[in-house]
Amino acid sequence: MSEASGAAPATAPALLPDDELEGSSVVANNTMNRERGLSGVNSYARELGFDPVGELLARSASPSWLDLCSGEGRALREAAAVLPATAVLTGVDLVGPLVPVPVPPGVELVTASAATWTPRRSYDLITCVHGLHYVGDRLGLLARAASWLSPGGLLVAHLDPAWIRRADGTSGGRQVAAALRSAGFTYDARHHRLTLSGHRVVRLPFRYLGADPHAGPDWTGQPSVASYYAAGSPG
Repeated sequence: MSEASGAAPATAPALLPDDELEGSSVVANNTMNRERGLSGVNSYARELGFDPVGELLARSASPSWLDLCSGEGRALREAAAVLPATAVLTGVDLVGPLVPVPVPPGVELVTASAATWTPRRSYDLITCVHGLHYVGDRLGLLARAASWLSPGGLLVAHLDPAWIRRADGTSGGRQVAAALRSAGFTYDARHHRLTLSGHRVVRLPFRYLGADPHAGPDWTGQPSVASYYAAGSPG
């Protein structure tokens, strides 16, 4: 996993816990994923590298899709129009739709923190399209999401290891990349895509310390959050 971007500060800044982080302007008001549709130029298909509907139908006759940091939930709402009526589509976003939107049957849009929300079921596809940029405990969310997969499910999330730091502010990307690979994840460095196949229990050897919402823009050009960890068991 590349660490080319996201130069670390000489010393670690004051870190925010997730409840305070989520009130910061970078996190609460981000627009990265709000209007992204299912297909086309600005789409989930483009960012994921595959057609979500085709992927879902290949996995189950009654597929389920969980989209973390789903914004307006536009991709889910569009998918509902072409998937079987038995499909279950769940979107979770800290802010949620900014104005009321029509929600088709089978679609649930949840306004909640991904850091604390827990589903009531497993999913065939779990995505987090550019959402981890605004999550403090990225590794904690990835570990939890792995346990939400169905046995044949697929997890895909964008991740830049350069924005994961040690307590002293230096990059922890290499250590985190090795731990993720050991846990069964694969990484496409060109597209910053992390994938995991199949339900599993993931325990990463890092303890979350907090996050810096003033880390600056990441490779997308949008402001991002730097996540800080120490070696050890998750807290």
